[in-house]
This record gives sequence, structure tokens and C-alpha cells, in this order.
Amino acid sequence: MAKIYQIATVLYDVLKTVVPTGKVEEETEIYAKEVEKRRKQYEHYNILPFYTLGVQSPIMKLPEIKAAIRALRTVDNLPMPRIRSTPSAPDDNSIMLEDRDQSFTDILDWLSSIFGFQKGNVANQREHLVMLLANMDVRDKNLEEYAQLSEHTVTDLKNKIFENYLSWCNYLHCKHNIKIPQGADRQQLELLYIGLYLLIWGEASNVRFMPECICYIFHNMAHELQGILYSNVHPVSGGPYQIASRGEESFLKDVITPIYNVMRREARRNKGGKASHSKWRNYDDLNEYFWSDKCFRLGWPMELKAGFFMHTDMNPVTSGSKEGPNPVIPGKRSSKTNFVEVRTFWHLFRSFDRMWIFFILAFQAMVIIAWSPSGSLAALFDEDVFRSVLTIFITSAFLNLLQATLDIILSWYAWKSLRLTQILRYILKFVLAAAWAVVLPIGYSSSVQNPTGLVKFFSSWIGGWRTQSFYSYCVVIYLIPNLLAALLFLLPPLRKAMERSNWSIVILLMWWAQPKLYVGRGMHEDIISLLKYTLFWITLLISKLAFSYYVEILPLVGPTKAIMAVPVGRYKWHEFFPNVKHNYGVVIAIWAPIVLVYFMDTQIWYSIFSTIFGGINGAFSHLGEIRTLGMLRARFESVPSAFSTRLVPGPKEKSKRKHKEKNHSDENTERKNIAKFSQVWNEFIHSMRSEDLISHWERNLLLVPNSSSEISVVQWPPFLLASKIPIALDMAKDFKENEDAGLFKKIKNDDYMHSAVIECYESLRDILYGLLEDQNDKMIITHICRQVDDSIQRSRFLSEFRMSGLPLLSFQLEKFLILLDIMEIILRDVMYNGIEILETTHLHHLRNQNEYREQRFEKLHFQLTQKKAWREKVTRLHLLLTVKESAINVPMNLEARRRITFFTNSLFMIMPPAPKVRNMFSFSVLTPYYKEDVLYSDEELNKENEDGISILFYLKKIFPVRGMMYYRQALELQGFLESAGDTAIFDGFRTIDINEPEHKAWVDISRARADLKFTYVVSCQLYGAQKVSKDTRDRSCYTNILNLMLTYPSLRVAYIDEREDTVGGKAEKAYYSVLVKGGDKLDEEVYRIKLPGPPTEIGEGKPENQNHAIIFTRGEAVQTIDMNQDNYLEEAFKMRNVLEEFRKRRHGHRQPTILGLREHIFTGSVSSLAWFMSNQETSFVTIGQRILANPLRVRFHYGHPDIFDRLFHITRGGISKASKIINLSEDIFSGFNSILRGGYITHHEYIQVGKGRDVGMNQISLFEAKVANGNGEQTLSRDVYRLGRRFDFYRMLSFYFTTVGFYFSSMVTVLTVYVFLYGRVYMVMSGLERSILEDPSIHQSKALEEALATPAVFQLGLLLVLPMVMEIGLERGFRTALADFVIMQLQLASVFFTFQLGTKAHFFGRTILHGGSKYRATGRGFVVFHAKFGDNYRLYSRSHFVKGLELLMLLLVYQIYGESYRSSNIYLFVTFSMWFLVASWLFAPSVFNPSGFEWQKTVDDWTDWKRWMGNRGGIGIQQDKSWESWWDIEQEHLKSTNIRGRVLEIILAFRFFIYQYGIVYQLDIAHRSKSLLVYGLSWIVMATALLVLKMVSMGRRRFGTDFQLMFRILKGLLFLGFISVMTVLFVVCGLTVSDLFAAVLAFLPTGWAILLIAQACRPMIKGVGFWESIKELGRAYEYVMGLIIFLPIVILSWFPFVSEFQTRLLFNQAFSRGLQISMILAGRKDRDSSN
Repeated sequence: MAKIYQIATVLYDVLKTVVPTGKVEEETEIYAKEVEKRRKQYEHYNILPFYTLGVQSPIMKLPEIKAAIRALRTVDNLPMPRIRSTPSAPDDNSIMLEDRDQSFTDILDWLSSIFGFQKGNVANQREHLVMLLANMDVRDKNLEEYAQLSEHTVTDLKNKIFENYLSWCNYLHCKHNIKIPQGADRQQLELLYIGLYLLIWGEASNVRFMPECICYIFHNMAHELQGILYSNVHPVSGGPYQIASRGEESFLKDVITPIYNVMRREARRNKGGKASHSKWRNYDDLNEYFWSDKCFRLGWPMELKAGFFMHTDMNPVTSGSKEGPNPVIPGKRSSKTNFVEVRTFWHLFRSFDRMWIFFILAFQAMVIIAWSPSGSLAALFDEDVFRSVLTIFITSAFLNLLQATLDIILSWYAWKSLRLTQILRYILKFVLAAAWAVVLPIGYSSSVQNPTGLVKFFSSWIGGWRTQSFYSYCVVIYLIPNLLAALLFLLPPLRKAMERSNWSIVILLMWWAQPKLYVGRGMHEDIISLLKYTLFWITLLISKLAFSYYVEILPLVGPTKAIMAVPVGRYKWHEFFPNVKHNYGVVIAIWAPIVLVYFMDTQIWYSIFSTIFGGINGAFSHLGEIRTLGMLRARFESVPSAFSTRLVPGPKEKSKRKHKEKNHSDENTERKNIAKFSQVWNEFIHSMRSEDLISHWERNLLLVPNSSSEISVVQWPPFLLASKIPIALDMAKDFKENEDAGLFKKIKNDDYMHSAVIECYESLRDILYGLLEDQNDKMIITHICRQVDDSIQRSRFLSEFRMSGLPLLSFQLEKFLILLDIMEIILRDVMYNGIEILETTHLHHLRNQNEYREQRFEKLHFQLTQKKAWREKVTRLHLLLTVKESAINVPMNLEARRRITFFTNSLFMIMPPAPKVRNMFSFSVLTPYYKEDVLYSDEELNKENEDGISILFYLKKIFPVRGMMYYRQALELQGFLESAGDTAIFDGFRTIDINEPEHKAWVDISRARADLKFTYVVSCQLYGAQKVSKDTRDRSCYTNILNLMLTYPSLRVAYIDEREDTVGGKAEKAYYSVLVKGGDKLDEEVYRIKLPGPPTEIGEGKPENQNHAIIFTRGEAVQTIDMNQDNYLEEAFKMRNVLEEFRKRRHGHRQPTILGLREHIFTGSVSSLAWFMSNQETSFVTIGQRILANPLRVRFHYGHPDIFDRLFHITRGGISKASKIINLSEDIFSGFNSILRGGYITHHEYIQVGKGRDVGMNQISLFEAKVANGNGEQTLSRDVYRLGRRFDFYRMLSFYFTTVGFYFSSMVTVLTVYVFLYGRVYMVMSGLERSILEDPSIHQSKALEEALATPAVFQLGLLLVLPMVMEIGLERGFRTALADFVIMQLQLASVFFTFQLGTKAHFFGRTILHGGSKYRATGRGFVVFHAKFGDNYRLYSRSHFVKGLELLMLLLVYQIYGESYRSSNIYLFVTFSMWFLVASWLFAPSVFNPSGFEWQKTVDDWTDWKRWMGNRGGIGIQQDKSWESWWDIEQEHLKSTNIRGRVLEIILAFRFFIYQYGIVYQLDIAHRSKSLLVYGLSWIVMATALLVLKMVSMGRRRFGTDFQLMFRILKGLLFLGFISVMTVLFVVCGLTVSDLFAAVLAFLPTGWAILLIAQACRPMIKGVGFWESIKELGRAYEYVMGLIIFLPIVILSWFPFVSEFQTRLLFNQAFSRGLQISMILAGRKDRDSSN
């Protein structure tokens, strides 16, 4: 019916378009009005069917829903806007004929008519607001007395929604516009304000990323609302506000679209992310415009000629302006707001200046102390040493001057937006820093006795004023600000209050220390948290500094003094500074790596300490207490009571229950709780069976029977009772004593055996009694049981029953075929007086014994077998009797074991008590989706790759993925357990019959509660396009998504719809946010909200995709889930517990704003790489985030599956940030934003969500590159700057070393290798090393050896894997952790992690220098294919291969020309890690490439690579088709970089000239000459070689096709010339063969340097016409590099065992075995087909 009315409406709209106005028949008009009136009754609805006729939906019967709707529909006292009628004809110029009042259903309708909101927006926010009010109001409320909304409910919601708005008003010193006059209907007014805000937010589109802009809009519209309600005077017109109805899209057109157009124009300025951040305004810049009272100059309605809307020489932006797809924006750029993201490494110093100053000053002090004669720390008390140490304050002054200078330079483009007070502060800071940089050196020089040099020069300035105390006074004054800061650090409440204060006097006092800013105020933690992380860092810093002093600095001082004392006059090359004393070059070469290690090794110490503290924290959290099946069996008896304590709502949920098991005195309550446990546990087990993790047999062993009153003991799952009955039977049979007590004591010693024996007896009794129809037969069973009970009571059991007959009885019961035989064994073989019972019962009823024998135990109640409960009882009895030791290992599947042990272990962990479902927080799950595969088709599952491996085969070796709809299933079960009666609970959830009215009521109420509490929205951005696409894959995605919606009725899909709308007779593109759900066979549109433009073309796609869909989410919390994530039913049961964390107040009376959850990486079993990645990721999401949250207090949002306080975040910019490029890692910025805005983030490990990680080498590298790019952009961001500057010192350290500092340390680690090797090459080539070694004092003390050995401490980077080992040990046992660590090393984990170190360093450094960040799609699919060598070369050439070959050359030069440690082990110790790094960088892609050493694939790879290298590039040719296209794309970062980046590239390229300069003087042909002429002649040789290359290149192009003979003659002449020259050089000049090899080492790096410089100067090189020659030179180098890397692969591919070994290395055992078999079968299949 809904579709019929929808079609009728569309037809009427078409009719009005075609037929002129006034010509439509009157009858048609009447029908149209009737359709419009009734259409609402049949509209599709989302969750709440407001207008549906007929039987009322169960959810609409809920009292809280009724109360919320009743409150919203209070509109009678509101002034009714008037609708003005339009003229009847288009040419009628008469005045409007009449006005009429408009009727409304609720407050939102009224607001819509006043302000012009869209109908779809109103309908969406109506349901949103009703559900919010209902969920908040029902909490802790008596349902029996439910009449209307509580006053505090609306007030609480208002306070949450307007907390940010009120803070904004206070910050700007303006009065807020949420005014409630005395005597007014408070609740109605509050609902009006809340509704207005939600309607603004719901239609704001991309403006939702600008929360203070929304505050500004609301501020003015709330003022307008007051004027309408109370007839105030309009500030512009001077007259009263007009209460007229506005058009449906007027708010969108008049308010949102102009702001959106500004965003879109600014986004186009960034040129697809290639322009500098300083040249365009991002979301943050535009939003921060509203942090200043300048925003009020925009007025209301907003003045479109204001500076915010226009550029310097542009026309104002109007809503009707239409721009081309990529217009050129002329004129000056608008200024940035408050901050400028400049590409420079100086941001690291500017953001974390306190840390760098601390480390630099500590290093200076330690060097001074170590340099003292004693070298002991006690030397600090020596007067001269102490005076020298005081120079650290001079250094501090200069560093502060550097900081003040950077503040001015890096914020230059934002000066127009800064307040005068901010500019004044920058200038004064610079002036004061400069003054201290002058005063302190002068003061120090005045305190030095007998000054010399520079100190003497300074001391001469001040003449006779040479009192030693002057410098001390200067230092004391200089330290006053730091002392005050330290005092405030110890009083965090005072500091927080001062920072958040808006009092002018406090702002003035804080102005110098911290400029006023809307965010980042009062982020200080409570005193307890502060003490914890301060203790952590003080301990760490003491350890780090002690290690640095005794291991890095002190051992180097002695050798340095010795080396500086050695006079050196003999150089092997032309030395430009031969008279320099003290061998400063050698000292720098020795100390430079140590300095880098000093600044880097804090990261290693952090890894060590976080491991220790994280492990202790995890142990106290009860992690890993149940980690094996043995531990599970030992503690399972206490699991039901732990379940009742944690997951069953108690009578008083508000009371704080201690987390310990309670023995309930009430037997019924205990049985009921066990019954509830069995329901939840069994659903968990059934879910694992449906996921095929366990078999039917294992399922039966794991199920817990519903607690029955017929059985007197707890019925444990059979896997706990395995072998208990057989063992008990053997004990009884072999028991020699006659006393019952001895036997019973043995049985009772094992609780499970005792339970099994009693249950077995009582179950057999009940089964036999129920099975027999004849009353006499039943009487026999009754007599037998009575005698058993009596004998036990009289301790005569062993005397009256034969134990020897029990095994025979058990044997017969296992078969359960002939009941008569079973009864005969009981009566004759087990009982002594069984025949007497038989005779007394039956003899007088029968004529003879034969007749009696024939008739007894034959009348059976066969209908019982139809009852499920009875069949389950028989099955369980059979399992008790038959299950042996094999059940001890149930379940066999490792994933099933992990889930069972984690779930049971989590029940003993600390978590909030579970509320009732009606009282729990409501929540949504939001998943952004682009165009990943949704479901695999049969064809895709069975399609084989080149190895004959299908995805289906692969999945069989792994396990399937589930989904988020488990939350709803869990809520339905929990709701049933709370609402159903005792009988239904004891019978079980699966026995519910919905045809019974009582049962149906329970099901309806549980489903209604689930709908009210849980919503799942998937943001399928392209669903609309896929729906109409003709592409097969798109249609498949659409069909699969539709099938999911039809399968799960509560699943919702939001998408962006693009349409052609006709406006003013012209076709225009219109964009909509649309929500759909599954209908009968197709999807049903629920809401449609028009957008101001394409919502995903301004910033990063993923956050904007989330943003457009977030308006369709519901509840007070939202969980962000990605497409690569999984969920588990048993974890869903704990969701209401974890949501209660939002209600827990921590220290400082704060409630969390983000709840961090742990993840389980389920792809670890795919391959060895996946295992490495899984362990690394697991350690981060567990022990890593555990320590970040407590004690360090710097956990942020690192992706999914964190849970957000939804109301907090939707009023503060959303759940992610979306500015192009700078917010590439969009997730972590939401964490930054939350903390900066006063949020609080926690981490919880009693619940987990599954996650799939990248499993192939190339996938992992792309992911690591994306994260490194993101961290590079974070370094430049305002969020990192503000957090770094506004955190206290120790929290700032935590922040640095767990975010951008980790990546900078990785880069420094690589840089250390370079600096070390280049220093050694300098020493070897210059001859300084030989000269120093030949000095007797150095030779005897081996000072140089010690100096070389010291930098090797950077090899301690291996300790970074410690957290991984600790977490495995904590959760799976330390023996397992050690074994896993060893296996990982055998599977070359160190090679993998070393390779990824290069990835991090390369992309982090390149991003900061040149930009070029972009989202890199990794695929995250199952990698079952071989990557071609060409693919690997394109991916790793610049990041690894080039750098690896450079280090290889450095090591070779050092090895060949160095003679320092030919017979020393220290050389091997120092360089081993470097050789390992080189091997890893060059060959890891081949080692971890499936089938990387298979001969045929090696041949194919070589053919493909040669073809790629030879193909010419051009427009439209992809980079994987031509080397030229790829080479051009590889230089994209240089095309968009600034002049600073180009100059730096040129400077870095100059390092390659050292090879030629050093080696040419070592050649035999040089005859030991040190003349500069030798170097000059080498350049002539280089130029000749390049000229020959140019001639060959030109000859190939000009003569290669038409004049082949001339080209051959040219090549022949060149060859003859080359032979002639070489002959002369050998014969006349003394050239040797070794010189030829040395020349290769000398000139190859020079050519590469020329190539790099030419690329940096590309425009100039193109201008002079040399670019093609440079390209050919580049091609030649690529050929050489490819050959060097490919040759070892070819050699290893000759040996078949290498390929087999690699397969075993890469994949898990099951997959490896299957792969081998599949390959054999594939080969056989090929042979059969060929035959």
C-alpha cells in the first residue's frame, strides 16, 4: 500500500508539471488531497511506526515511547504560522487572497514550518528524539506508574546536548539564547531547543565537522525562536518577528549551502592534496573562525559579502552559484586560522620542545661530568665541574629562542587571524628569549676565573662587574617561571580551574604561560593519576639516563680524549683543512651515531617499562587466569555464580556489588540463575556449532541442561563429567570394604563424579518411570528406588546391592535396546532381594509365572520420544555412560577453545554490574563501506588462481567471519530472561512457542526492547550507484547488500544518492542522504534528506562517509566497526556491562567519552606473515593500549571497535576528523579531539571484538605505509601541537613516544646506520683511521675499537618485541610465549620486522619533507597469489631496494678499504646487524612471496619485468605497463614539493659524491697523488662516460630504425675507441684490474647523485633539453638494480627444495599440506587433459 500511495503522489507531481496551473480537474485535486492525507499512514518507517494503522506494533505499546510521543505532541499553546496562498494563475498579479493557519502533529513539525527544514530530516529527528527521551526516561523508573516524561529526563538531555554550546558562549563572553521565562512550560521549551538543535545538526551535512559553526547557527536561530514565541522585536527590521511558514528546503539553501560552498572552494585549492596545507583552509580553519567574536560580524541572516564567504578579489559566494568541476581560483588566499601546517621536521621540536630541551640539557650535563678527570657522578660536587654544568641554562636560553623563532615563522600565514594579544605574546616571547640568550652567556663569562677565548670576549663587555654570584642570580630569575609551572603541576585541580576560567583576571594571568584557546583547556588529570604516570616516567628516565651515561657516553670519553691528542698529518686524499687540530672529523664521526642513539633509545626503554607495567596491570585485571581447558574444568564449578554476579541484573543495580562469587541462600533463585546461565551458555555453544567451529558431538558435550527440579544436583556439561561414571563403576566394583562411608567418600572427593553419579541414577529413574505405562511396572521402579534410598540412609548400600553387577548394567544401558534385560540385571544381578520385589508386586495379579514374564515391561509410552526435552535427557544419560577420556580435549578447534576460555575468564574480571535491558544505555553500530566484496558467489569461491588454490579451499583452512547482528540476538535473549516467567526460563529459550499468547507477549516485548536499544547502520556510500549500475561486480554488491537487509530486518543501509533534478527548467545534480531497509523482496526507502552538494569531495572519504550516515544512528552511544571486523555472540552478552562504564565516574568526577575495547586478530592462522602481524597488533590492542589508558592517560582512538559517547561527540564535530590529507589517519584525530575538548578515554579488556589484519607482504607494507604517512601528517597537525604543548611534562612524554615519536625513532634508527657507516667511510677514505691506529698509544689501548663498539647499542631494538612476548605469556602462558618467540625467529620474523622498519622510516620522512600522503587500499582479502617481481620492484624500489643497495656499497667500501678490524670480533659485532638489515631490505619481498622461488614463476617474472622496463610511457599508460610511467609517478612528490624540499633533496644527494672523491685517490693509477687534479680528471672520465651514453641514446632514437648500419658503425667506433683508451691506460698509465672494480664503486654513486639532483631540478633540466638523457640514465640504473636483486632469486630457484621450504615457512601446516596436495592434483589434472 505504501508504494501505491507513493506512485500516486509521483503521478500527481508529473501531472502538475505537464498541465498548466488551474487546468487540473477539481476531482483530481480532491483525490490528490485525500492521497496526501492518507499517505502518512502507509509510509515506510524505520523503527517506530508513528502513523501505521491496524494492530499496534509492540514497540509503540512501551510506556516510555508513549510518554515521549505525548510530550512532543504538546503544541496547542504554540503560535501557529500562517500559510499564504499563491495566486490561482501565473499571470495573476493580485495580492495574496487569504492566509490560513497550518496544523501540526508535534514540536518538530512546528519548528520545520518556522525554519524550513526538510520533511525527511524532521521524520528522522522525530524518531531520534523520541528514542532518546524514552531510553533516558525509562531508566530506574517504575513501569507501573508510568504516565509522562520526568522533568529531569529532558533537562539531562538538554544539558548533554548544549554543554558545548554553553561553553562556547562563555568563551566568547556572550549570553546564551536558551532562555526559559518564569511561568513558561519548561519541558516544552527545552524540547523546542533540543528539537531545533537536532534539526540543524541533521541537515548540516559537512558542516557537522564544524561544531562551533553549528553553535553559531543555533545561537541565532534560538534567538529567532524566542522572538516568535514572545513576539520580540526583530534586530534588523525593527518590527515583530513574522510567524510565516517557510519552504521545505529554505534552511538548506539559506544557511547550509553558502557555508558548504566555502568548504568546497577551499577544498579545490588543495589540488587533490598536492598543494601545501598553508595555501587553503581546512575544516579546522573554517571552524576556528567561530572561536573568535569576529564570527558575530556575519550577522543573521548571514552576510554573504563577509570575509568568511569570499576571497580577497572574488565575488561573494551565493547559494545559486554553480561552479565547474575544477575551477581555477584567482586572487590571494585566505589566511589560516590560529595554526599553519607547514612541512618541516621543526614541528617535532616546536610541539615537544620541553622534551627536547630536557634531553639536550641532560646530555650536555652528562658529557661535562664524564669529561671531568674522575668521570664519576660525584664530580658534580666539584666546584669547577658544577660551574661547567651550569652552562646548561645558556643552552636552554638558546633553545627557547629557537622555539620563539619557530612560533613566529611557522605561524606566519595565520597572523591575520590572530588576536593582537597573541601576536604581542609571540613578539614578547621572542624578545625575552633573545635577551636571555645574551644575558646568560655574559653572566657566565663574568663568573669564570682567568677567562680565555669567547668567554674572555664576553667578560670584557662588563668590565669590573665580575662578581661570581651574578650568573647565579640570573639563573634563579630565569628559573622562576619553571618553578611556578612545577608548583601548578603539583596542584592539577588549581591549574585546571585556571585554564578553564573565563574571568578576565585569570585570562590575563595565564596569558603568558598559555594563550587562550577554545580547546585544550584543563586537560590535567587528578592527583592520583598524575602520581602514577609521574612515577612511571621518573623511574624510566633514571634508568635511561643511567644507561646512557655508563654505556653510551662515559666509555666514549676516554677514547675521544686519546684520539684528540693524536697528531695526524697523513691523509690519503686531498684534504681541504689539513691544519685542523684534535681530529674533529673523527670525533664527529664517532659521536654522531651515539648522539642519535641517545635520542632514540628512550623508545626502547619505554618498550621495556610498558611491558613490565602492562604485564602487572593485566595480571591484576585477572587476564589469563583461565587459558587452558584444564584451567576451565578446574574453575567451571564457579562459572555460573560468576555469571550471575556479572551478567544477571541484581535487585539493586545501583549498589556496588563486590566482584566475588556469592552463594545464594534462596535455592529457587540459585536454580533460576543457573537456568539463565545455561540459556546463555547454550546459545553461545549453538552459535559456535552454526559457525562450524565444533561438531555435533562436541556441541552435545558442551551444552548445559536447563536446571530441572527433577534432578537434585547441578547438571554440568558432559565434557566435565567425561569418564566419571565408568571410573565410579570400577571403584565400586573393586571396592573391598563393607562400609558405605569409604566408597561414598571416594566418590564425593571429586565433585563432578558425585554429581555425575547422582544425576545418572536420578535420570535413569525418571526415564524408566516415564517410559513405562503399566502401573505395576512403575510400582517396581518405585520399590527399587525406595530400597536404594533406604539402604544409603541406613549405610547398608554395599550389603544390599551387588557392585559386581554394575558394569553389566552399564553395558546394557549404553545400548538401551531391551528394557526387560535391563530390569532383569537390576533385579537379579545388582539387587540381592530383587526377585522378592518382583513377586510381591505382580504375583497375585497374574495366573502363572509364564504369563507374567511375557507381559511385564512391555507396555511403553512411545509418545515420549516425540518430546525434545525427553530425547535430550536420554542423549545426556548416554553421554554420561559412554564418554571416555577423549572428551577432555573438547573442543578440538583452537579458535573454539580460545573463545570459551576467554569468555569464562572474563566473568571473573572486574566489570560493572549488568543493568536490566530496559535500563541499559541504547547504542548503535556504524560501519562505513565503500565497495569491498560483501559475499562470495559460487564462482568466486571456486575460482582457482595460478597455483590451483581457490578461496573456498583457503576458507576451509581458516574459519568464517560473523557479524554485528549478534548484539540484537543477545538482547532478545537477555530481554526474554528478564520478562519471562520461571517455567519458561526453566524450559528454555528454544522451547518458546510464539503461537501461545503468553509466549508471544514475552517475545514481542524482548524484540521491542532490542529495537529500542540497538541499531545497526551500514554506510554504503555507493549503494545507489551500484543499484543502477550495469557492471557485474556492482550489481553483485547491490544484490548481496539487499540480501543481507532481507535476512536481517533490523539492518539499515545509508547511502548517497545522486539525481538529476529540474530547477527553473534546468537539469541540476542533486545529492541526498538516504536510509533504506529490507522490505518484502526489495529495499524500502525510509528517509531522504537533500544535501548541499557531494558530501565526500571535500575531505577524506571514509570520515565523510561516516558523517553522512551518523544522523541515522540512534542511542546514547555509537560503536564504530570496520569492514574487516567480526563479532561473537558470547561477547555481545557483555555489551550492556561495558556501556555502564559511561555511568562510572572516575577520579576528578569525570565520565568516559570513549570506551576502548580490545580486539582479537583472527587472521593470525593464515600465514607466517599474518601470524607476525597478528602478534604485533594483538600486543598493541592489549598490553599497549592497557598501559596507555592506565597509568599513562594518553589512550586515543586508534580505529575500531571503540564505543563513543554519542551525544558528546555529535555536538563536538563527530566521531572522526575529515580534512584532506592532514587527517589521513582520521580515527586517531577523534581521540585527539575528545581529549582536547575535555573528554576521557578508557580501555576495557573483559570484552573483545574480532578483527582481520592484512595477511600478505604487499598488503602489510601498504598498510604500514598508510599509517606512516598518517603519522607524518599528524606531526604537522594542530592537534598534536596543542596536545604536546598543553599536556604536563610526563603526559607529554607518554603522548610523544606512543604516537609520532615511535615513527621518528624508527627513522632515527635507520639514520643511525647511515651516519655510522658514512662516518666510518670518511675515516677510512681520508686515511685518518690508519694514522690513528698506527699511533702506539691508540694501538695499545684499543681506544678506537671501543669507540666503534659503543654505537652498537642501537641493536637493542630487538627489545621492541618484549610487549608481544609479555602479552602472550600473560594470556597463554610464558612457556608458550617463549616457544612462539623461538618459532617466530625460525620463521624469519626478524627479517619481516626489519623490513617494515624501512617502510615506516621511508614514508614518515618523505611525508614530512614532501607530502604525497594518500589513502592506500590494501584489499585485506585472502592473499593466495604470487606477486610478480615487477610488482615488488615498483612497490619497494625507492623505500627499500635503493637504500639497501646504498648501505651495501657503504659496507663493501668499509670492508675493502678499512683495515681496522681484520682479526677482531668487534667489527663483526658492529656490522652484523647492518648486513642483516641490508639482506632484509633487498630480499624479504622474495622470501615472503608465495611461490617466490618456483623456477617457472621466476622465468615468467623476468620476462614480465623486461617487458615492463622496455615499454615506452605516455598519456594514459598505467604504471604497471611501462617503466617510464612508473618512473614519472615516483617523482610526484617532487613536483608538488616546495623550494625548501628541493634544496634539501639536492643537499642529501651530495652524499654520493664521497665515494668518487675517496676512491679515486686509492686507485693504483693515481700513484698516491693527493693533488686536486686527480679528482678533476675523474670528473672528465665521468663526463666522457655520460657523453657516450648520450651518443648511444641519440643514435638509437635517430638511426636505430632507418639507419641501422650507421648505428652499428657508431657502436663499433665507440667500442674500438673504448678498447684503445683502456689499452693506453693499462700500458702507459699503470691502470690495474682492481682499479676497474674500484671505479665501479666510485662512479656508480656519482651517476645516481646526478640523477637525483636532475630529478629535483626537473623544470630546469627539461628547459635545457637534457631530460630524455636523464631518463635513459635512470633506466640504466634500474636495470642494474633489478639484476642485482633478481640474480639471487634465480640461483635459489634452481633448487626445488628451496620452494618447498618457503611454502612451509610461509603458511600454517594444514594449508601447506593442502597446498602441496592441490598442486600435485593440479599437475595430474593438467597431464590428464593434455593426454
